Amino acid sequence: MTLDELKTIARENGVVGAGGAGFPSYAKMTEKADTVILNCVECEPLLKLHRQLLAAHGQDIVKMLDLVRDAMGAKEAVIGIKSEYKETIDAISGVVDQYENVRIHTLRSAYPMGDEVVLIYEVTGRVIRPGGLPIDENVVVYNVETMYNLYRAAFEGTPVSDKVVSIVGEIDTPKTLRLPLGMRVEDAVRLAGKVTTPHPVYLMGGPMMGRFGSKDTVITKTTNAIIILPEGHKLKQKANKDLRTEKRRASSACCQCRTCTDLCSRHALGHPIEPHRVMRAVSGGDSADLSVFVNTMYCSGCGICEMYACPQGLSPKTIIQEFKGALRKGGIKPEAIESSPVAEGREERKVPVHRLAMRLGLSQYDKEAPLYDSCTEAGTVSIPLGQHIGAPAKAVVKKGDQVKKGQQIAQAAEGLSVGIHSSIDGVILSVSETDIKIEKR
Repeated sequence: MTLDELKTIARENGVVGAGGAGFPSYAKMTEKADTVILNCVECEPLLKLHRQLLAAHGQDIVKMLDLVRDAMGAKEAVIGIKSEYKETIDAISGVVDQYENVRIHTLRSAYPMGDEVVLIYEVTGRVIRPGGLPIDENVVVYNVETMYNLYRAAFEGTPVSDKVVSIVGEIDTPKTLRLPLGMRVEDAVRLAGKVTTPHPVYLMGGPMMGRFGSKDTVITKTTNAIIILPEGHKLKQKANKDLRTEKRRASSACCQCRTCTDLCSRHALGHPIEPHRVMRAVSGGDSADLSVFVNTMYCSGCGICEMYACPQGLSPKTIIQEFKGALRKGGIKPEAIESSPVAEGREERKVPVHRLAMRLGLSQYDKEAPLYDSCTEAGTVSIPLGQHIGAPAKAVVKKGDQVKKGQQIAQAAEGLSVGIHSSIDGVILSVSETDIKIEKR
């Protein structure tokens, strides 16, 4: 398969990063790469789906990984996986041995090992410079479900119309389910089991970088998990904090201990992000050195500084994200600059995932969540047209049209974009600029 053929398959079948920001997969495909990394680190607590998928579909996923490597002309493909995922490693070791240019690289169970900048350094020893991209160092990274979706598109002609989601937390039977895109959270949770808290709240994605939704939030191509928590949980309280109050707390309580900066994963790789200096500038009203604020553009948003490092329980990530958002709104983009040397003692400063889970009050929810790989049914779905980075897809159906599961209902817009497909058989209820509603009939 040629690179152009692979790009067309990925774009037309709506394949994007299955987690994170949803970057269209075809746009990463390039002949500049010499290494393709498969990310099976899943570094946030409670997330399970990628290791489960790789164990269940290892033959297909590794086959596709090697095909992607070959189409790009890359020298090798590397599966980055935590050493503690022994069942998955055992399941794929024999498969990997069949491919001359594919290898497994095991990693410590630390957060945020799944950040592609961190992962690339761990696997290759190459540092992605601040403001740079993985391809600057001739590397491309895909996660496991993305690679499986590429396999299904290339070998089965199946577009992306569903998502594997771990449903964990306050539920009697945690499960990992394959759900139709556009399904409501409440319906998804009901399929998994019985909620065990009277007033649940729903954290969409990982506990560090996810966001709280509601029972009416819908499943998208980037939904990795639904974590059900009591409404009084500390993560919900953190999410409800007032930014002005947090700035005042920074002024009164930040002791400049530097723990936030010392544990920052990007700072350890030589990126010029220093949370303690941001807190100092905020608490003292000091705007003389503008580089402190400009350098917030290099923050990955992993949340270590706020959710783990700070002994005072302050909110450097929240404050940094405010500055970062304001700079983006002003049209300022991070410049690609040279990094400083990798920090001595970096290895000792890694945050163990089990300790992070304890700090977040999540250890009691770390239970088995077995994978049920057949797609479930939904009565109605509301499918967003903008489930990816880039231009939203453009609807090609109208109210009253009968559609089949897998049928394209929105085509890729010009520029960076991918197609959107129906997740059920049914009738179009409505079409708007933001979503398409379908009822099963």
